[in-house]
Amino acid sequence: MHDSESNTPQTEYKPPELDTTAPSAQQSPSEAYETEQRSRRKALAARAGEELLAWVKTFASAAVYATLIVTFGFQVARVEGKSMEPTLADQDRLIVNKAVYRFFSLPEPGDIVMLYYPRDPDKSFVKRVIAQEGDSVRIEDGRVYVNGELLSDEYVPPRFRSYENHGPEVIREAHYFVMGDHRNNSSDSRHWGQVPERYVIGKVQLRWWPLTTATVF
Repeated sequence: MHDSESNTPQTEYKPPELDTTAPSAQQSPSEAYETEQRSRRKALAARAGEELLAWVKTFASAAVYATLIVTFGFQVARVEGKSMEPTLADQDRLIVNKAVYRFFSLPEPGDIVMLYYPRDPDKSFVKRVIAQEGDSVRIEDGRVYVNGELLSDEYVPPRFRSYENHGPEVIREAHYFVMGDHRNNSSDSRHWGQVPERYVIGKVQLRWWPLTTATVF
């Protein structure tokens, strides 16, 4: 029998192709550690930046709110002098309500108020409102009369009274007549005139120091 030639085609051998997507070389353990640490540092820096920004926003908001409160709401004040004794003493700490007169009502006789000194608005005083616009005020031998009626001022002890005469005078529009409770030791409307409404800063709402004499007015 003769050998016959096979008609099956011969397969050409090809070497395997290299995987070009594989890394040419892998990182050493130290390099991998450094890469991980850099990633962590970046993440920490980003987080710290976000927290710092949040704190800045918080402090900025607090500053704005504090400014609004001081401007339109409440103010801390300190009594300097004895003109409001015995109701208020020298160095008493007060909370002044600025919003009440700005948004809700006007000063009324009997209110204790903080005001700008009309002759020097850089200074501020604490006094009691005695009369408002349209009222007639006169003082006879230290006794105060408003619209012909004796003022009920039992908050002034006898030894704090004065014995001068004043007036009568009519309170102008948008003005107030104020006095200190220590009548014989107070510079007030008897000496420097009526107080414009715009000079009234606010109502003394609370004496918070000393704690032993804390009082709501």
